[in-house]
Amino acid sequence: MAIRFAPLLRSAALVTALAMLPATTAGLAAVDGRSAPEFGKLMLVYQRVKAYYVDDVTDDQLIRGAIDGMLASLDPHSSYLDGTAAENLRTQTEGSYGGLGLSVTMEDGVVKIIAPTKGTPADIAGLKAGDYITHLNGKLLYGGTLDEAVEEMRGPPGTAVDLTIYRPGRDEPLDVSVERAIIDLKPVEYTVDGKIGIITVSSFSAHVGREVQKAMAGIRGDLGGAMPEGLVIDMRSNPGGLLDEAVAMSDLFLERGQIVSQRGRFARDNESYSARPGDIAKGVPIVVLIDAGTASASEIVAGALQDHHRGLVMGERSFGKGSVQTVVQISADSALKLTTARYFTPSGRSVQEGGIEPDIKVPQMSDPDARARAKSAIRESDLRGHLINELSIEDAELEEDATQDPRFKVTAEELEAQGIEDFQLDYALKTLRNTRLARLSGTGSVQ
Repeated sequence: MAIRFAPLLRSAALVTALAMLPATTAGLAAVDGRSAPEFGKLMLVYQRVKAYYVDDVTDDQLIRGAIDGMLASLDPHSSYLDGTAAENLRTQTEGSYGGLGLSVTMEDGVVKIIAPTKGTPADIAGLKAGDYITHLNGKLLYGGTLDEAVEEMRGPPGTAVDLTIYRPGRDEPLDVSVERAIIDLKPVEYTVDGKIGIITVSSFSAHVGREVQKAMAGIRGDLGGAMPEGLVIDMRSNPGGLLDEAVAMSDLFLERGQIVSQRGRFARDNESYSARPGDIAKGVPIVVLIDAGTASASEIVAGALQDHHRGLVMGERSFGKGSVQTVVQISADSALKLTTARYFTPSGRSVQEGGIEPDIKVPQMSDPDARARAKSAIRESDLRGHLINELSIEDAELEEDATQDPRFKVTAEELEAQGIEDFQLDYALKTLRNTRLARLSGTGSVQ
């Protein structure tokens, strides 16, 4: 997600009024003359359902169904948030919750994992991007809504949920028991490998920019005050989050120039965000790690550093979500999450559908199931009703290159014998150690 929060909608009363309008063309014309026939159809259907449906249905049920259907016809990221859903969204960007730590989507009625959050129960249990959750506590998980599935997976910390997983490339399903825990949003972690700093950013919740700055200070502290010889920024399986935090993090490593721009339907939705002087890494070479789970806000950071030649992007093509959602309050306990703009990297690229292509493509060879799962990896272009990016449609339709790079013929078992648990990270570290500053990254800006 790349999310903005908008203030309370002043015309909230209008929303309530629409549901109470009489089914007469004259009454509806007062709202919008051009929409009168369509509103008339809606009210006629409402009246017929109330009069003839086999079971009694409530007004709330029908109005909620109409709202959900209206927003579902737009794109996969626009939705109505009632009290629970609105609070969940706030929690994901600002707080903590009891659950498994999964980013999921719905594909043809089946729940599919986009990515587990690092260090969460789902990650520790071995759930992976591309897995399908077919059963939950023995019950077939099919045909419902994504919100319903997510609600069932969440629950009190310490309680367990039994999942049946279908993993592409395997004949037999996997039965996994996962214990729910408090998912504390600790989106930034750091470590030092020799003289190279590693900053892992797993989501863009509140204060990520500030936490990355603290992580850089921590790395320097571990190195006795010296700057690291290189820096790895790991944003693999980062589903995104707050737009402002993506801008804040990008700004930390750029001296000047545009970070990202957004263009919407109206001029009020057009904005450009620029870097302020000051690179906290002082020009040291950077490798940015991405994969199919790197989405939206994390793609903004990867695109900005790539376009400004400030970092070498490595890994696998990213998710490809190039849109911004604005959360508009309707009432105290409900809101709309609406796609209001597309965003563009400093060079004018839209990552919608196509994603960010790495400068060096490196598969995750330490994962024995990586190749099988890569064939079914879900990206923005796979979501029903996604926004079409006509400028990059050729890129979006390109098949993944099936030719195996001779550098990447090593097996997961061979890597394990060498003590390499994370091939992509190991490759990034070796690249930094074997490449001098000037050859890896510059400090120039996109003109």
